[in-house]
Amino acid sequence: MEAALASTPGGVNTSLRRISPPLVIVSAQGATITDADGNSYIDYHAAFGPIILGHNFEAVNRRVREVMQRVDLVGVGTTDLEIELARKICQHVPSAEAVLLCNSGSEATYHALRLARAVTGRKKVIKCQGCYHGWHDAVAMNVISSAEKVGQWDPLSRGSLTQVQAETLVCGFNSIEDVKKAVADYPGEIAAIIVEPIAHNIGCVLPKPGFLEYLRRASDSEGIVLIFDEVVTGFRHGLGGYQKICGVTPDLTTLGKAMANGFPMAALCGKHKLMERFNTSPGGDVFFAGTFNGYPVGCAAALATIEVLETGGVYKHIFELGERMRRGLSEITSRSGIPATVAGYGSTFITYFMEGPIESYVDLLRNDQELFTSYRQALMKRGVLKLPLNLKRNHISFSHTNADIDRTLEACEDVLNDLACRGRLVSQSENK
Repeated sequence: MEAALASTPGGVNTSLRRISPPLVIVSAQGATITDADGNSYIDYHAAFGPIILGHNFEAVNRRVREVMQRVDLVGVGTTDLEIELARKICQHVPSAEAVLLCNSGSEATYHALRLARAVTGRKKVIKCQGCYHGWHDAVAMNVISSAEKVGQWDPLSRGSLTQVQAETLVCGFNSIEDVKKAVADYPGEIAAIIVEPIAHNIGCVLPKPGFLEYLRRASDSEGIVLIFDEVVTGFRHGLGGYQKICGVTPDLTTLGKAMANGFPMAALCGKHKLMERFNTSPGGDVFFAGTFNGYPVGCAAALATIEVLETGGVYKHIFELGERMRRGLSEITSRSGIPATVAGYGSTFITYFMEGPIESYVDLLRNDQELFTSYRQALMKRGVLKLPLNLKRNHISFSHTNADIDRTLEACEDVLNDLACRGRLVSQSENK
């Protein structure tokens, strides 16, 4: 880490990789990662979610090796791999009539918003407080906001253009009332509504019945482009993304993360009449470009990942382990006496240190951030990695086993019992 600090600001290449204690990872295999000191961890961070099959999954690596032997970056025309991957996405994702490939979720959401503004001739967009849609100015705001910043513009970064962010309207996740008001206040001015169909950036906040359906109806009636940001939910919760599960089909969908089991790959897909506005199509007037778009290695990894997911066994396994983990954590937190709510969906899980219900970001302002972080730091000492940053979700991969879940639950109970004991001792000391 000292060497990293000498040449890299902060020693990491993404801000959320800077944690305490610091980690320098030297190997990863299956459900385990190993640091430079030789410590191994059961990995539930999964690089924020891409690792759905497991680290260095052989079926994926084998396809990548094969492709590397026959084609690399050519940067002209297209490749058979790009064609095959686009077909796969169209086959599985309900909104996908056409697909364009890029390299990151931020790229995909940027292109989606630019397209929505072009086709509607409008400037304003709606996002939800707590949801993350990438690093670009229009949406890099009102993510993990402090209580006093909720309801105000809260940029993630200095240097953001205020005139861009002024066109973004922030609503509460699950708040039909907020969206209704925004639409009524700015009639004919809203180009897009962009939303995580499950608010995974803040752990796992599920949509209330009727919320996503309302967004679809409002978009239809007001000529708004509805964008589902399924960078997290896509392929992790099912081959068709969460849209296939909830039965609500957006106009545009962004995909990434679990799509290629850790290799860089993302996509924007949607209706033909929208996607053909990109200048990849003759006569298109919306710019779409990128030297590494459709990179053969990423395409190979995505195709191999999707083919494994198509067998059906992956979802059965990770959903069962997810349910077992959530049930076990609920029992453990109940016994510990520490106020907590266990949430999750499918292969994701999280323990909030607060009482429920949890329906929006505002509810999560009651989460005990210090306890949340110290709990995860203590788990790291026991060989279990859940990212020690507030509100971050955990992920189970196909490589995790029942034995991993058992060991994790034992470690969680040990830590929670220790924290509960410390809390009682502090309370007794204060009372004296």
